[in-house]
Amino acid sequence: MINKLNSLSFFALVFLGIGLLGQPGCSRRTSVPADLVLLNGTIYTVNEAMPSATSLAVRGNKIIAVCRNDREARKYIGQEARVIDLEGKFVLPGIIDAHVHFNRAGALINDANLMMVSDEARLRKEIERVVAILDEGEWITEGLWGAYEQWDLGDTGKFSQKKTVSWRPNRSMVDDLTPDNPCFLCRFDRKEWLANSPALKAAELEGQKTQGLELGPDGRPTGIVFYPSAAFDALAKAVRPKSHRRLLDENRAALKALREAGIVEIHDIETPDQTARFIELQDRGELTCRVWLRPDLSRADELKANGFTMGLHPKTKQKDLWLRYGALKGYIDGIMGTHGALFFEPYEDQPQNYGHWRHHTSDDPELKVGNMEKMHRLIKSGLEAGFVANVHAIGDRGVAEMLNLYERLRKETGAELKGFRVIHAQVIRPQDFPRFKALNVIAEVNPYHISDDMRWMEERIGRERCRGAYAFRSLLDNGAILSFGSDWPGTTAAYYHMHPKYLIYAAVTRKTIKGTPEEGWFPEEKISIEQAIRAYTLNNALACFEDDIRGSLQEGNLADITVFDRNLMAIPQEDILKTEVVYTIIDGKVVFDKKHHLP
Repeated sequence: MINKLNSLSFFALVFLGIGLLGQPGCSRRTSVPADLVLLNGTIYTVNEAMPSATSLAVRGNKIIAVCRNDREARKYIGQEARVIDLEGKFVLPGIIDAHVHFNRAGALINDANLMMVSDEARLRKEIERVVAILDEGEWITEGLWGAYEQWDLGDTGKFSQKKTVSWRPNRSMVDDLTPDNPCFLCRFDRKEWLANSPALKAAELEGQKTQGLELGPDGRPTGIVFYPSAAFDALAKAVRPKSHRRLLDENRAALKALREAGIVEIHDIETPDQTARFIELQDRGELTCRVWLRPDLSRADELKANGFTMGLHPKTKQKDLWLRYGALKGYIDGIMGTHGALFFEPYEDQPQNYGHWRHHTSDDPELKVGNMEKMHRLIKSGLEAGFVANVHAIGDRGVAEMLNLYERLRKETGAELKGFRVIHAQVIRPQDFPRFKALNVIAEVNPYHISDDMRWMEERIGRERCRGAYAFRSLLDNGAILSFGSDWPGTTAAYYHMHPKYLIYAAVTRKTIKGTPEEGWFPEEKISIEQAIRAYTLNNALACFEDDIRGSLQEGNLADITVFDRNLMAIPQEDILKTEVVYTIIDGKVVFDKKHHLP
């Protein structure tokens, strides 16, 4: 009897040991010392097998342990390990931004950003800032003045708050600041431009009465130039292109902003010249963010002919997790800010306008209303080259037509459509919500658009259609996968914040950054913090076919980690906008440390 009990006890211990080995944790592996150990944190792993932890260990570029207590994690501390006491701070898988226009972002940081400018004092302050970082003779461009004059940043867009756009700059406001830097600055709609005296001189317009050049009461140019016009053409021809060094500096400024915001990867709307700069920055060891490049849909045949497919480095043609080609980006319609998004019914404020069709980066005469054949050919060419399609569709007809085309492609090719996306998916009809799951198509959405675009959306399309705008809850309830992107830096008419706190706040509150409306804009479409985090991490890794190696914090995954100064899952929602990033870790390396002002 005793022997039988001993046998049972032995087998019970064996099974207990097996059970313990099967439990997520880190106590069983301590032979390999870590290079980096994070202790005393509040870790949300986005891993269902072990949702929370207090500490983790990293060796090289991979996570080797995720631990429920610091005692277990300390076993990984060797003589060379860097140990960070998180002091309870909130840890997430590295934030992945699924939609960025990187080269535009750097320009808006280092060049003139006049989007919030509608008076002389602010104009002068911004131009003075830019002059201080430019070499003599460099042109100051960009601008976009007046974008927030009609509605302030953060307005809810109630018609009573609407203001009249009236402010117009004059070259006399900036001439004394810019004797050695020609300025050619645009209004947000690009219909008016401001040229200072050095710019007018460079274009040989000083003292002239050229068509499109506004003259003041004294008969001299005010600096205002109208588009289109002969004066505009002369100035556009005179503008000196930015130097290579200046473009690299803009890239560095954008990379700095990304790491300070905790972003470990961007899905960038690719241009060949910017890709060349990414390669140079990577070769220099200055690329501090992973980049998934999305070339234009029209380049499928070119990329295939040159031996490229999804996942390959644009220079080496080898697999690379830092810089590689991703999906091909296309467009089916315009944007709502310019009444270009495609709708089944006309705009409320432009009763004859239904929006317009596009096929990639510009209007295409081959793409007539209702004719999707060119888009169909482009996407099929991409598939044959090994690329999936991610296509911009904003209006309800744009979204519906894109889903129709994806459905047709699946029937014709048998493709699973994994990784295919509808970009923006901004306004959706009720009958189209279930189609995302049915087709296995990802909804790549931009939450901060809610906070900004509610200024004018109801005026554009009416309140009833707005029920389907940024309807994240309806998408989730119908089984769709959400992918979060910022669309940084935005359009000519709107600045879109890239810091994750703005996107998360918008998704869970549906309010402006001023906290209005009190109950949220169509509050039934709010989602939870957990759902927002997943859309920003694991879902975005899945969207580029890498959810098996990143997007969650678990043993064996890449050590991409974002650390916030407060627990997003515990604080009042209004405090989300106060949140800051304290550490950004990519590939096991700390690329941003707020406490020590590094790097």
